[in-house]
Amino acid sequence: MKKIFLLPLAFLAFACSDEDTNVAPIEPISEGTVFGTAQHPLNVGGPSQQNQVYIDLSEESAVEVSRNSWDLGFYSGDEFRVVLNGSLKMAVKQLETTDITLVQQEDQTVAVGTFDAGNMAYIDHPNGSLSQTAFGNIASSEATAKVYLVNLGSQVPTTTVDPGVSNVAGDPRGWKKVKIWSDGSGYKLQYANIDATTATTVSIAKNAAYNHVFFSLTTGATVQAEPQKDKWDMNFTTFTNEVFQGTESFGAYFFSDYIVTNTKAGVKAQAVQGDSAAYEAFTLQSLNTGNFSSDQRAIGANWRNVLPVQVYNNVFFVLQDGDGNYYKVKFLSMLSTDGHRGFPVFQYALLQ
Repeated sequence: MKKIFLLPLAFLAFACSDEDTNVAPIEPISEGTVFGTAQHPLNVGGPSQQNQVYIDLSEESAVEVSRNSWDLGFYSGDEFRVVLNGSLKMAVKQLETTDITLVQQEDQTVAVGTFDAGNMAYIDHPNGSLSQTAFGNIASSEATAKVYLVNLGSQVPTTTVDPGVSNVAGDPRGWKKVKIWSDGSGYKLQYANIDATTATTVSIAKNAAYNHVFFSLTTGATVQAEPQKDKWDMNFTTFTNEVFQGTESFGAYFFSDYIVTNTKAGVKAQAVQGDSAAYEAFTLQSLNTGNFSSDQRAIGANWRNVLPVQVYNNVFFVLQDGDGNYYKVKFLSMLSTDGHRGFPVFQYALLQ
């Protein structure tokens, strides 16, 4: 997400004098293209959607990460916050004890898709707010840190499905117990199987270049599961959201074909009602900046329908990246040529 900086003419004249011609060239940002083509692929992974794909519009780049490569994300900003991997249906519950050596039991209510509004307490709020994470305020010492029961969610399936069907949640990944507390400028994490009487302790340092430092409870290692925080705008992913029937919440539910925006790095988005002609005619002068949302679900599932499986042709989106550049984005398809889900195509253009 590069910003174009215009240098004063007097400085340019000096910089281009015979005495000094070593001026760094201005790096232009992308004015737009089409993603999901052979030239600009989006490797979400088909019906199982095994990858999270991070898009940087100004760089015209896509980075794919296996969505089962990480479990916890440790926030690198000023606050001490820890997020769950919602792309795997993970859920977590605080226990009353601070003793991680105690044997724990599975709790089937700590899960996604139970159609109970109470299960929202076990997930990070889908809007992306760091003040509403399931782990809540991180303790400041080992002595005060509570143990959390962690449902690791669902494996990424590999079975073949019929056209038009998503297949994003496989067998259960099991359970862990963890303790987390702040330690100086970083974090301490203890984790173990729920039937274990000992635990592993690791230190996790913040990295200011990234939104989070990610950790896998399966491999016991930190993972680079996201580009640098100023290097992505949108993330194609599976997602744990809240589902409603009318105005009544039915709690946490798992979505495929989802898009979140990088709100932690200042990215905002808004929906604009209009067809392809309206998209083509939309300019910077058409923009209403008051309509931008800092909810990471501003695009979300609002670009596609699943019954029938199709992209909405009466809406497009405007995205403001962290550098203040405005892009219009329109989704063209969500299916492969043989009708399988997990093959999105979208176009975008710089508003100027």
